[in-house]
Parts: sequence; structure tokens; C-alpha cells
Amino acid sequence: MTAREQALAFVEENFENTLEDLISLSKIPSISFPGFDHSTIDQSAERVVELMKDAGLENVQVLKSKNSFPNVYGDHCHKPGKPTLLLYAHHDVQPIGEKDKWQTEPFVPTKKEGPGGMRLYGRGTADDKAGIFVHLAAIKGFLKTAKELPLNIKVLVEGEEEIGSPNLLEFLTEFNDQVQADIMVLTDTANFDCGLPSLTTSLRGMVCLDVEVISSTKKLHNGLYGGLVPDPAMALCKMLGSLTDDKNFVTVPEIVDLLPALDPKLVAEFEKLPFNETEFKEAAGMKASQALLPSEGHPLANLWRRASLVVNGIQASEKSNAGNVINPSAWARLNLRLPPKSDPEKIEAALISYLNKVTPWGLELKIKRESLGSPWETDALGEHKEIFEITRESLKKGYGKEAALTGCGASIPFVEPFALALKGAPALLVGIEDPYTNAHGENESLLISDLKKACLAQVHLFQDLAEKL
Repeated sequence: MTAREQALAFVEENFENTLEDLISLSKIPSISFPGFDHSTIDQSAERVVELMKDAGLENVQVLKSKNSFPNVYGDHCHKPGKPTLLLYAHHDVQPIGEKDKWQTEPFVPTKKEGPGGMRLYGRGTADDKAGIFVHLAAIKGFLKTAKELPLNIKVLVEGEEEIGSPNLLEFLTEFNDQVQADIMVLTDTANFDCGLPSLTTSLRGMVCLDVEVISSTKKLHNGLYGGLVPDPAMALCKMLGSLTDDKNFVTVPEIVDLLPALDPKLVAEFEKLPFNETEFKEAAGMKASQALLPSEGHPLANLWRRASLVVNGIQASEKSNAGNVINPSAWARLNLRLPPKSDPEKIEAALISYLNKVTPWGLELKIKRESLGSPWETDALGEHKEIFEITRESLKKGYGKEAALTGCGASIPFVEPFALALKGAPALLVGIEDPYTNAHGENESLLISDLKKACLAQVHLFQDLAEKL
């Protein structure tokens, strides 16, 4: 048997062990958000250290910059003249959300039938602890059989991706020499559908603002004061409603002028993908009678290549405590996703300027930046075309289907810092989420069969890149 064949056989034969290791890691509630017990992130990092060492990686250690949560690094670099891959995943997770909406215990990973077949339900099972095992299963497959890797490997598992990687640029600057590589492989994106491997080539940027409108210093009886004292909740609704049209397209002229035009060639590429409106609505938990927002060109353009505005939260008073009052203030969190080639700082400034301009009745307006992220894209048919072709072929071997080139409507903050640190090295964004994963929501899950396919594809990727580059 060749080294490739031995590694593939090992991954197949030991897949249940890989799954059990994923379950053990997913039991650790490593939530990086403020207000949670962050000792669990240290616990998770130490478990990742154990798993890396067990896979055969060397120089395994927890690395921190001054302010960061623990990141875990390991490598195996014994192939001079062969490419060096930097493999990325993250071990921190989102909060669980509303516990009563979970069908299983969030941190008790549970196998259960679901869309596409048997799934593993639990927070972090897919986003992104499974991504760690895509890397480690392939590494272990080679090192436990052939005793060597076909190329050079570095692995970095981050500990604060879910809070926007605030210290990643500082970390990559401090540990720049350790992370240098020829190619990045980042396993934190989604397949277009169950069993359909996908390479993500673009990400949207993000402007996220906390907006508060204030009218007075106390609650007022709305029978005694309503009609003269402005209602900040109503003011906020008017402001938010003026940001978009009936299609939910952003209409603020100062923002529209900063958005890039949609490339018709990209729309033509979207037509090649098997988009099914009924299945999409099912995955989103929508009723069949409900309509998707209108689109121009193709529905996927709205997801990947247009600006979209969402109100993540809005509050004047708690639902259980809503009396007959004019509330003194109203708050909303605005999340504006931005297409590639747009400038988030300029758009943020335009949005803030507009909100100040349309605040009615002389009310006080407070705005705070929650987060800001740049969009990203790569030309899979350009300078690094050969690497993307090799990757698509490797994915095809692992999944048994042609790999799709897709975009992603989300913002992934770590991609740009890596692109800067690695001086233009191509980034291969792959993952094992699917439309039913519900990452960040309740009942997050992983399609178990796709995890195995992703691990096998990673074996092929290592060998194919070593042989063809």
C-alpha cells in the first residue's frame, strides 16, 4: 500500500475513535464571550494539546499574546523542498442561546438522526471543534502508518474566534516566524449542501453598532405624557425603517455610493449551484408560505455579494415588564454585512452620520461600535489557480462529488490577519458545516458522514499538494 492508501485506511478504521475524541472535546463549554467562566477555555486548550500530541505533532504548546485567550500550536516540518501548510481551526464556542429550545443538552454531544443522516448535536460539534479533527485525523493517518507526512505541517487552533479574534493580529505579529507557511487551510466554513464539498472564495465584511436613543431620565405614564413627550422606541423604529427599502436593500445614498457593483460573471457562476428555495427555507426554519426577500440576478447574490442589514436586538423594556409607559430610552444592535471590495470604516462613518441626521425631535443619540470586519475574497482562477484545482480534486476524492466554488455571507475576522501575516499565501477555506448545522443557534449539529469525508479529503490534499507542487 502507498502512504496515501495507508493513511486513508487508518482514517476509515479509526473514525469512531476520532468521533469519540470530538465528543470529549465538545463536552467542554469553552465559551469565550464576556461573563462566562473562561477557565473552560484553558481546559479546552489543554485537551487540544493532548490531542495534538497523540496525533504525532511536535513542538506542541499553548501560545498567548499579551491579551489573548490560549491558542494551541504544533508542527511537523521534516520535508525540505516541500510546501508548508498552516492548518487553522478554533476551539472556543458560542453561548448556547435559549436552553429550552435545545432538543439535547448543549454540552452533552448526542448522536441523533437528522437532515442528511446521523448527526452529532451539541454546541461546538461543528463550529469549530470538528474542524480540528479534520486536520488531526489526516495527520494521524500518515504518522501512525507511514511515520512521516508528505509535506510540512503547522497547526494553529485559536481560542477567541467567536468573539471576533480581537488579539489575533497582535498574536500573529508576536509569533510571526512560527506561523509562516506557503498555503493556509482554514476549516471553519460550510459546504453548500450535505455531501457537497465547497471551497469558499469570498466573505462579507461587517459593521456592527449599538444604537441608543434617549428622551428623558425616567419612565413616564403614557396617558399623562403621551402626545407631548417623544417616545424613543418609536423614534428608533422610524430611524431603522428608513435604512432599507421594501426589498430590504440598503438605500442610504452615502452608503450606496460606497458599495461595489455586482459583477454579472459572478451571478452566472451562482446559476451553476443547486439552489433550492424550498430546501433553503426548510433549513432556515421558515414556513413554506413565507417568502424570501426579493433578489436581483440570483438569490445567492443577496447572501454573498450584497449589503444586508439586520437588527440583532432591540429593546425599550423587557416583555415581561412592559407597563403603560414611555420608556426613557430605546436600544438596538445593527449588523450591516458588506460585500467584497467595500471599505467597512468608510461605510461605518456614513451610517453613523446618517443616523445622527435622521434622529427625530432633538433626542439624544449614543452610538458605540460593537465590531468591525473587513470583507475578503480570493481569485480561485487567477494567480493560485493550480492550488485551487488541486484542492477541488482532493475534495472530490474525499466526498465523491465535484467541489463547488462558493461565497459566504458571514464575516470571518481571522482570515484578513492571516492573509497579512502570510504575505499573500493562498487561503483554502473549507469546512464541514451544512445548511442544517445551525451554527451559533440552538441545536447546532454536525453531519457525521461529512466529517469522515472531510478527513479523507484532507489526506488526499496533503498527498496531492506534495506530489504536484
